[in-house]
Amino acid sequence: MCAMLDGLEPIRNNSLKDVCIKRFEELILSGSLSVGEKLPPERELAKRLGVSRPVVHEALVDLAAKGLVSMTPRIGTVVNDFRRQGSIALLISLLEYHNGKLDPGLLEGMLNMRLLMEVENARLAAKNRTESQVDELKAVVRQEAESDLTDIETITGLDFEFHLIIAIATGNLLYPLLLNSFKPVYTNLTQKFFQDESVVPVVFGFHKDLADAISHRNEQAAADTMLRMLKHGEKRLKKITSG
Repeated sequence: MCAMLDGLEPIRNNSLKDVCIKRFEELILSGSLSVGEKLPPERELAKRLGVSRPVVHEALVDLAAKGLVSMTPRIGTVVNDFRRQGSIALLISLLEYHNGKLDPGLLEGMLNMRLLMEVENARLAAKNRTESQVDELKAVVRQEAESDLTDIETITGLDFEFHLIIAIATGNLLYPLLLNSFKPVYTNLTQKFFQDESVVPVVFGFHKDLADAISHRNEQAAADTMLRMLKHGEKRLKKITSG
């Protein structure tokens, strides 16, 4: 029998598809399944896992959507190089695989991409924002000022909403879609970040300054403020995640 099946045992769980997905993700991300390796037929996998063939098929379809495998009629399912073919949806799996922690290289890449995207978001928001979007930003700032600094869930939600409004205000549909695709990872890291109450007023201060710059259509001030805020957050996040 294929050696990779050593990592597969019968599944006993109400959410069979999700558990099946997680089993395969662990095998692929750990390298137990090699790039280019062909998986056994779905019927054989189902028997090994103790689930129905439709459950296995649905799990493989999910893995294919994340870029972990390729499913080709009359050829079968083959393991992909997720670094080349993985989608944004794979970030959640990577986070779960590392027990809620991102490896340093992945974290660095995410922070760099965020710098590129969100600084430009701030500049475009200052240029293209509507009055109603300015009102939305200021409403979030007011809610933040009234928030309990120990209520991490609420603070995290307000922080994400603030950045999402800015992304929408750019006028580029792609930016809010990209930000939303990162929401689970973003939320996970931000909750860790806000566990230190001392950083909350600092971030809220950046938000107020950023809302003012966008309100006054000051593109340079908006971009500069976003950059300073992200650099501040980057330093703290690296310290938290390395601990």
